Amino acid sequence: MSCSFVIKDLNMIADVANSIINYTSPNKKFALFGEMGVGKTTLIKALSSSLGVTDIVSSPTFSLVNEYNCNGDYKIYHFDFYRLKNDLSAYDIGFEEYMSTEDYCFIEWSEKIIDLLPNNVVKLYLSLNKNERVINVNCKNE
Repeated sequence: MSCSFVIKDLNMIADVANSIINYTSPNKKFALFGEMGVGKTTLIKALSSSLGVTDIVSSPTFSLVNEYNCNGDYKIYHFDFYRLKNDLSAYDIGFEEYMSTEDYCFIEWSEKIIDLLPNNVVKLYLSLNKNERVINVNCKNE
Protein backbone atom coordinates (compact mmCIF):
# COMPACT_ATOMS: atom_id res chain seq x y z
CA MET A 1 0.00 0.00 0.00
CA SER A 2 1.29 3.44 -0.76
CA CYS A 3 0.05 7.00 -0.93
CA SER A 4 1.38 10.55 -0.93
CA PHE A 5 0.62 13.70 1.02
CA VAL A 6 1.57 17.23 0.05
CA ILE A 7 2.05 19.84 2.78
CA LYS A 8 1.83 23.32 1.29
CA ASP A 9 1.49 25.07 4.64
CA LEU A 10 2.67 24.01 8.11
CA ASN A 11 -0.92 24.44 9.33
CA MET A 12 -1.76 21.28 7.34
CA ILE A 13 0.62 19.01 9.23
CA ALA A 14 -1.79 17.98 12.02
CA ASP A 15 -4.37 16.81 9.47
CA VAL A 16 -1.71 14.99 7.46
CA ALA A 17 -0.39 13.29 10.63
CA ASN A 18 -3.90 12.09 11.52
CA SER A 19 -4.35 10.78 7.98
CA ILE A 20 -1.03 8.92 8.10
CA ILE A 21 -1.91 7.26 11.43
CA ASN A 22 -5.35 6.24 10.13
CA TYR A 23 -4.06 5.09 6.75
CA THR A 24 -1.28 2.92 8.20
CA SER A 25 -3.24 1.40 11.09
CA PRO A 26 -2.61 -1.09 12.71
CA ASN A 27 1.12 -0.57 12.01
CA LYS A 28 3.05 1.17 14.78
CA LYS A 29 6.63 1.19 13.50
CA PHE A 30 7.64 4.11 11.26
CA ALA A 31 10.96 4.65 9.47
CA LEU A 32 11.51 8.20 8.20
CA PHE A 33 13.82 8.98 5.29
CA GLY A 34 14.85 12.39 4.00
CA GLU A 35 17.55 15.00 3.85
CA MET A 36 18.53 17.23 6.76
CA GLY A 37 15.92 19.93 7.31
CA VAL A 38 13.13 18.25 5.34
CA GLY A 39 10.86 18.06 8.40
CA LYS A 40 11.30 14.60 9.93
CA THR A 41 11.22 15.85 13.53
CA THR A 42 8.33 18.21 12.77
CA LEU A 43 6.33 15.31 11.34
CA ILE A 44 7.11 13.12 14.36
CA LYS A 45 5.91 15.92 16.65
CA ALA A 46 2.62 16.04 14.71
CA LEU A 47 2.26 12.24 14.67
CA SER A 48 2.91 12.11 18.42
CA SER A 49 0.39 14.86 19.06
CA SER A 50 -2.24 13.05 17.00
CA LEU A 51 -1.65 10.00 19.22
CA GLY A 52 -2.27 12.02 22.39
CA VAL A 53 1.21 13.07 23.51
CA THR A 54 1.03 16.34 25.43
CA ASP A 55 4.74 16.52 26.32
CA ILE A 56 7.13 18.62 24.27
CA VAL A 57 8.55 16.32 21.60
CA SER A 58 12.15 16.99 20.63
CA SER A 59 14.74 15.19 18.57
CA PRO A 60 16.88 12.76 20.59
CA THR A 61 20.02 13.50 18.59
CA PHE A 62 22.38 12.98 21.52
CA SER A 63 20.45 10.43 23.58
CA LEU A 64 19.41 8.42 20.47
CA VAL A 65 15.93 7.69 21.88
CA ASN A 66 13.21 9.65 23.71
CA GLU A 67 10.16 8.09 25.33
CA TYR A 68 6.69 9.63 25.56
CA ASN A 69 3.47 8.38 27.16
CA CYS A 70 0.19 8.38 25.27
CA ASN A 71 -2.84 8.58 27.52
CA GLY A 72 -1.39 5.77 29.64
CA ASP A 73 -2.29 3.21 26.97
CA TYR A 74 1.04 2.87 25.22
CA LYS A 75 4.36 4.63 24.66
CA ILE A 76 6.06 6.32 21.77
CA TYR A 77 9.77 5.78 21.19
CA HIS A 78 11.41 8.45 19.03
CA PHE A 79 14.82 7.50 17.64
CA ASP A 80 17.32 9.76 15.92
CA PHE A 81 20.19 7.80 14.39
CA TYR A 82 21.92 10.72 12.66
CA ARG A 83 25.04 10.34 14.82
CA LEU A 84 25.04 6.53 14.77
CA LYS A 85 28.37 5.16 13.56
CA ASN A 86 27.03 1.71 12.65
CA ASP A 87 24.06 -0.51 13.30
CA LEU A 88 25.87 -2.26 16.17
CA SER A 89 25.29 0.90 18.20
CA ALA A 90 21.55 0.40 17.71
CA TYR A 91 21.90 -3.07 19.22
CA ASP A 92 23.64 -1.48 22.21
CA ILE A 93 20.57 0.61 23.07
CA GLY A 94 18.25 -2.38 22.66
CA PHE A 95 16.70 -1.35 19.35
CA GLU A 96 15.40 -4.85 18.61
CA GLU A 97 13.59 -4.93 21.96
CA TYR A 98 11.91 -1.60 21.24
CA MET A 99 10.79 -2.91 17.86
CA SER A 100 9.25 -6.01 19.42
CA THR A 101 6.93 -3.99 21.68
CA GLU A 102 3.33 -3.07 20.91
CA ASP A 103 4.30 0.60 21.28
CA TYR A 104 4.82 3.18 18.53
CA CYS A 105 8.36 3.70 17.21
CA PHE A 106 9.35 6.65 15.02
CA ILE A 107 12.86 6.42 13.55
CA GLU A 108 14.76 9.34 12.03
CA TRP A 109 17.72 8.58 9.77
CA SER A 110 16.46 5.04 9.20
CA GLU A 111 18.93 4.51 6.38
CA LYS A 112 21.60 4.09 9.08
CA ILE A 113 19.91 0.91 10.35
CA ILE A 114 18.13 -0.28 7.21
CA ASP A 115 19.07 -3.94 7.82
CA LEU A 116 17.51 -3.86 11.30
CA LEU A 117 14.08 -2.62 10.23
CA PRO A 118 11.23 -5.14 10.50
CA ASN A 119 9.37 -6.15 7.34
CA ASN A 120 6.16 -4.44 8.42
CA VAL A 121 7.72 -1.02 9.09
CA VAL A 122 5.91 1.93 7.54
CA LYS A 123 8.37 3.86 5.37
CA LEU A 124 7.85 7.61 5.18
CA TYR A 125 9.91 9.32 2.47
CA LEU A 126 10.02 13.10 2.94
CA SER A 127 11.18 15.51 0.26
CA LEU A 128 11.04 19.19 -0.61
CA ASN A 129 9.40 20.23 -3.85
CA LYS A 130 9.60 24.00 -4.36
CA ASN A 131 7.70 25.49 -1.38
CA GLU A 132 5.96 22.30 -0.31
CA ARG A 133 6.87 19.08 1.42
CA VAL A 134 5.92 15.72 -0.02
CA ILE A 135 5.49 12.61 2.12
CA ASN A 136 5.37 9.27 0.33
CA VAL A 137 4.00 6.49 2.53
CA ASN A 138 4.75 2.82 1.90
CA CYS A 139 3.39 0.17 4.24
CA LYS A 140 2.37 -3.43 4.55
CA ASN A 141 -0.68 -4.01 6.71
CA GLU A 142 -0.24 -6.72 9.31
